[in-house]
Amino acid sequence: MRAPWVCVLFGLLVNAAGVAAAAGHAGALIPRAALFGNPVRTQARLSPDGRYLSFLAPRDGVMNVWLAQPGALPAAKPITNDRKRGVRQHFWAEDARHVLFLQDEGGDENWRVYSVDVETGAQLDLTPLQKVQAQIVGLSHERPDVALIALNDRSAEWHDLYEINIASGERKLIERNDQEFAGYVEDLQLRPQLAVKTLADGGGELYRRTERGWDSFLRYGPADSLTTRPLVIEEGERTALMLSSVDRDKAALVRVDLESGKQTVVGESDKADVSEVWLDPRSRRPQAYGVEYLTGEITPLTQAAAKDIERLRAALGPKFEVSSRTFDDSKWVVVVDDPMHVTASYLYERASGTVTKLFEHRPQLAGVALQPMQAVEIRSRDGLTLVSYLTLPAGLGEAGSGRPAQPVAMVLDVHGGPWARNSYGFNAEHQWLANRGYAVLSVNYRGSTGFGKSFINAGDHEWARNMHNDLLDAVDWAIREKIAAADKIAIYGGSYGGYATLVGLTFTPERFACGVDIVGPSNLFTLLNSIPPYWKAYLDDMARRIGDPRTNEGHELLKARSPLTYVERISRPLLIGQGANDPRVKQAESDQIAAAMKAKHLPVTYVLYPDEGHGFARPQN
Repeated sequence: MRAPWVCVLFGLLVNAAGVAAAAGHAGALIPRAALFGNPVRTQARLSPDGRYLSFLAPRDGVMNVWLAQPGALPAAKPITNDRKRGVRQHFWAEDARHVLFLQDEGGDENWRVYSVDVETGAQLDLTPLQKVQAQIVGLSHERPDVALIALNDRSAEWHDLYEINIASGERKLIERNDQEFAGYVEDLQLRPQLAVKTLADGGGELYRRTERGWDSFLRYGPADSLTTRPLVIEEGERTALMLSSVDRDKAALVRVDLESGKQTVVGESDKADVSEVWLDPRSRRPQAYGVEYLTGEITPLTQAAAKDIERLRAALGPKFEVSSRTFDDSKWVVVVDDPMHVTASYLYERASGTVTKLFEHRPQLAGVALQPMQAVEIRSRDGLTLVSYLTLPAGLGEAGSGRPAQPVAMVLDVHGGPWARNSYGFNAEHQWLANRGYAVLSVNYRGSTGFGKSFINAGDHEWARNMHNDLLDAVDWAIREKIAAADKIAIYGGSYGGYATLVGLTFTPERFACGVDIVGPSNLFTLLNSIPPYWKAYLDDMARRIGDPRTNEGHELLKARSPLTYVERISRPLLIGQGANDPRVKQAESDQIAAAMKAKHLPVTYVLYPDEGHGFARPQN
């Protein structure tokens, strides 16, 4: 339902720009279902012993887990039978006999963990608790029959740790979270050895377990809260790996001695944060690390990994990621994610170097003329570099340097978070819009992650101010570069991107031709006062970065930065899409602004999905 309404608004934009629909693309229209419907297959996972390959695929139109032997995909059979929103995440238990998957109810994010015995087909709800959120904390080959799972069953605000038998569902309390920790890191015996506590100033404190209990081990300030965190405890339990921006701007991969506290830098970059770490599945020792600035780059830490990277680059090109491994690390599933090619999964056999295609995720896109994505650097008005991604429509003629012969209608596609980022790779929204005749621009505005703590922290208290100015500066760049027609620019996004849309139509009401807000907050005060209870650990940091609803000064700041305050300024077409079960941005956020617009006789299209949460999972939506 969402896509046709969006097409209506964007269709008006193209007609107003004087660009005929047929001129906006060089070939046939790509069906929306090919881009946004269920993939044919995705999320390939090798069993730890390598005997099986599992993946997600539709069963009667709903995504479920399927099982096959490597090399026998046509004989694959479904092992789950979800009938609602579909399975979106699945994992292998370390016993190589059970598959685990997560499911919630209508998008409420009260996740349950299920196990499926691949030999018998028996399915078991490991966390059969109402209105409780389960989190898989750890799995280990040293304890293959159990999973370490966090549950907020005792207190909605804090998760306790349980060992749960994967085959029987028997549950044993391991750690009662009376210390109000935000999270734990376990060793290979699934014993919690590190814990993270958030502090009132927004910073954090790392604790380690000793004979005396939990002892403070390391503290970091609020400036490092989004770029510092523990990752894993290595084999031997004497060292841990963590990401840390303490005493540096870009988060580095660091090894910490758990007895002395000594830290050693394992990998770092002066361009971007370390964002990916390859770990040996047995020892948890790092093999390589990745950083992403304009595009991703992997740096090996071992000779074997260097050889793997060389082979995979030669076979698949530079844009690949390792998504699954066997326990002995002899076989990998590798996914290639390139803007102009169909995303595909491959089997890599390390001993021989053989790379074999398993499947394309959306084979219906094979042969379709996809458009290239350009990674560009845009300068903000105060001197920040905004890494951004541009996709142009085909068939308009090129002026050189990746620019159209004449300005076209453009969609500013704003990412959510805001503590997230846009990346280089296949982007269904970019391809869909470019295929319909639009330029598409996605901007990593200040506050986005991956570019160091200074860039993230530059977004503090800048909602609807400099974060929005970054988007405006990117639009001005597109106009100066003769990419976009100044009066034919739409703004569109989900979550924070939906908020940015509402800001665009209220704070700068003449700048955009229309807007599409998906699950975006309209009132920052009610947003922060209605966060899920299990986000309590992060409330102080969010309040410090956005505005504190618990103080008069903070209340006034939040009111001043809320689109709802300026609803009478909206003069351009607006579409709002909202999930009724959204636990993050509650339905009230969309209800409020839609009601206020109607009260002022302002037109708005508001579509409420009763079976969705924070974003839309069901293909028909």
